Amino acid sequence: MLQKFIFKKKHWKLGTIITQIIAIICLINVKTTAQDNSTVQLKWLGEQTPTIATGVSWGVPFKKGEVLPESDFTLKDSKGKSMMVQNWPLAFWPDGSIKWVGLSTVVESESGSTFQLQPNVKTDNITANILVTENDESVHINTGVLQCEIPRQGSKIITSLKIDNQEISSGGELVCILQNGPAKEFGVQPEKEKFIGKIEKVTVEQSGPVRSVVKIEGNHISTSGNRSFLPFIIRMYFYSGQQTVKIVHTIIYDGEQNKDFIRGLGVVFDIPMNEELHNRHIRFAGENDGFWSEPIQPMIGRRPLTDKEMYAKQLNGDRIPQRETFSTREQSLLDNWASWNDFKLVQANADGFGIQKRTNDQSAWINAGSGGRSSGLVFAGDVSGGLTACVRNFWQSFPAALEVRDAKTDHAKLKVWLWSPDGPEMDMRHYDTLAWGHSLEASYEDVQPGFSTPTGVGRTSEILLFASSDVPTIETLNSLVDIGNNPPLLLASPEYIHTVPVFGAWSLPDRSTKAKQWIENQLDNAFDYYQLEVEQRKWYGFWDYGDVMHAYDEDRHVWKYDVGGFAWDNSELVPNMWLWYSFLRSGSKDIFRMAEAMTRHTGEVDVYHLGRFEGLGSRHNVRHWGDGAKEVRISQAALSRFYYYLTSDERTGDLMRESVEASNHAIGELDPLRLILDKSEYPTHARMGPDWLALVGNWMTEWERTGDESYKERILTGVNSLFDMPYGLFSGKEAAMGYDPSTYKLYQLDKNDIGFSHLSVLMGGPEVAFELTPLLESKEWNELWLQFCKLYGQPVETIEKEFGKSVKLGDNTLWYARLPAYYANKTGKLDWAEKAWDDFLDRGRGETENTNFDMKLINKPVILSPVYEVKGVSTNNTAQWCLNAIELLELVGDQIPEDHPRFNQKNE
Repeated sequence: MLQKFIFKKKHWKLGTIITQIIAIICLINVKTTAQDNSTVQLKWLGEQTPTIATGVSWGVPFKKGEVLPESDFTLKDSKGKSMMVQNWPLAFWPDGSIKWVGLSTVVESESGSTFQLQPNVKTDNITANILVTENDESVHINTGVLQCEIPRQGSKIITSLKIDNQEISSGGELVCILQNGPAKEFGVQPEKEKFIGKIEKVTVEQSGPVRSVVKIEGNHISTSGNRSFLPFIIRMYFYSGQQTVKIVHTIIYDGEQNKDFIRGLGVVFDIPMNEELHNRHIRFAGENDGFWSEPIQPMIGRRPLTDKEMYAKQLNGDRIPQRETFSTREQSLLDNWASWNDFKLVQANADGFGIQKRTNDQSAWINAGSGGRSSGLVFAGDVSGGLTACVRNFWQSFPAALEVRDAKTDHAKLKVWLWSPDGPEMDMRHYDTLAWGHSLEASYEDVQPGFSTPTGVGRTSEILLFASSDVPTIETLNSLVDIGNNPPLLLASPEYIHTVPVFGAWSLPDRSTKAKQWIENQLDNAFDYYQLEVEQRKWYGFWDYGDVMHAYDEDRHVWKYDVGGFAWDNSELVPNMWLWYSFLRSGSKDIFRMAEAMTRHTGEVDVYHLGRFEGLGSRHNVRHWGDGAKEVRISQAALSRFYYYLTSDERTGDLMRESVEASNHAIGELDPLRLILDKSEYPTHARMGPDWLALVGNWMTEWERTGDESYKERILTGVNSLFDMPYGLFSGKEAAMGYDPSTYKLYQLDKNDIGFSHLSVLMGGPEVAFELTPLLESKEWNELWLQFCKLYGQPVETIEKEFGKSVKLGDNTLWYARLPAYYANKTGKLDWAEKAWDDFLDRGRGETENTNFDMKLINKPVILSPVYEVKGVSTNNTAQWCLNAIELLELVGDQIPEDHPRFNQKNE
């Protein structure tokens, strides 16, 4: 029993283990009737049932003490039919009970739209439907239908992929084309060299019975053998009885920006071609369920075949008789009709793709079709089998391509290009060469020599493979497009998650009064506008997709995409938290997908995963990695927890775990206040927030994921340090303190230091604190945090009464309204609830237009195209307004004023 509970943490202190044993024994003695009654209803994200059988994984929270660590689960579909379900712990409550559980099942198309999940102390064992066999050379997975061999070393990530023991692919390998320097306008061009992925480590992370997961790590190696470049992490997901393999593909750029220009990045699969040319087929997904679908040799020319229906059958993918069965005349036609060897679909930008084909490499490519936004799917094979690949967010992540080469030979190559060789070179350089940027005063930019580097940033892509023993129908391929681009996800309802509770303080939608209705409309309009902006402004591209811009230029009617620190947002003032809380309360598919894309982006592209800045992230800038401020607040686990717990995504789990130690180490190596304060007697500096609170969020997350109380002790060490200081969480000049990463202790730099940092509140600090407080059960922390919420932004006389110091500690604007709201909620003092709503509604200080989200169409000759615009908009204000609205409705919603001038505003 204990093995399942502590398998992820092998080096616990003896005291920790004993504590957990006692907790588990206590839980075992609790009556299990609570579990029997804790049925959770699940629904599909977007309430759209998959049209074909598919594997699905997700997470569900449970109340403290409700579910034991050794529990099993039963899952029933809409008809009450029992389904296979696999489970594993994602997080624990402090008492050792399950806080979040990860689950997997396989859902048939007729399973319906609602499901019932129930924990059980003991259930019958699930029949193992996935067979995983390991030896020194390879890992073999058999789903019952699909057989896959993954080698432990070498250049192939797959050496064999079969359906019912018929080989569909004889290998798959990672490919990178590297160009030595930027292309030149004239003259000799820089050399290009091919790199192939080389495996260094293979780990079976899960082994059935419903789902198996294999992790592959390595580097790309030049074909000359002279260089190792571009570390990769691949995860492959297999589900019982399924023909699919989900691949999560991560690369980490470890090159030098001025010379290492990637010209192609992808995965190449070998496809055996066993049938005659006229029985071989290529299919590309277009847009709006449309397909480009052609045989290698279309059976049409000047003279038709005798059987007039045969050509239609061929186009449908049906088997056509062997060549020898045709008449002499028809065989002559086959000999003289063109057959095509190479095919490619290139998505050069977010709004246009082109398809080309050629007969051989000595002949021209000809245009074969074009369109706007390809869904990113390709099939290559013949009537006895082939491979389908679907790249998620294909057009959004341009320049991308799908390619089939050597289709007339015995072994075709299906190439999935995440960065197309037909596109431009991947230019990772900063946008300017000024050594110190353009200064904070000039452009809100904090560039420092050597800091505007992409070395260490990452990018994750998803590919769905489907092996088949025939040419899939267009209906099947469109189902794969849906699953590949919008992976089905089961979710508990917002109402259920709200009752658990998890993720701190957030409210459910409530339109019961005029005031609440106005706020709900504002929240809806805020998301609608940003969703529209992604499309209006074309915030797409391999390195950009998922992010939004920071500040708006009303005169140019564009975002400040070219102005220093006003360009890409990079999670500044946590718009990702705004989106996730908006999703939690609504269950909206659109909000989820936008939050998902932002989580993928900000966790990979905006964070360093190796090198000098490992564990830190980059502040907002024209290039995502361009700013000189490298801080924990960008890489903190608190930004990723929502996605991880709702989906059980292992890559996101990696990112959170990496940040735990790497961020703490990095803050010691790179003082976040190095340009502001002289070095003190302590190893480094840390502001109470966002630095220390970001570390606290990391430790809180690892504590709940592992149950290891050493992470709790790290938090309490800091709490005790602060509790001994005279001004609590304000015991630092501009919140700055000494910090020792080896002991986790904080130090007051001067006994007279008192101050604050607005980023203590605006980068997720309150959200971490709201969830941490009931978990920590620390009297000292409760006092510190309640005092902080009480005093932040209050009048000088209030501070003087508390501390004997005449000093202002923050502002009482709408961005900070959740602090007095929390104080009101915990103390029951209604005057503090009134303060919170006064701050939020800006009563007495006039209306601010940037919280109205009233979209107006701008159509002028001086702009590129008509756009909808919100006057005064900024992502800082949007994120913080929405977060405060969501949290105030939960904390002091019953004390909202009955009327206010803003409640009469109407949106057009």
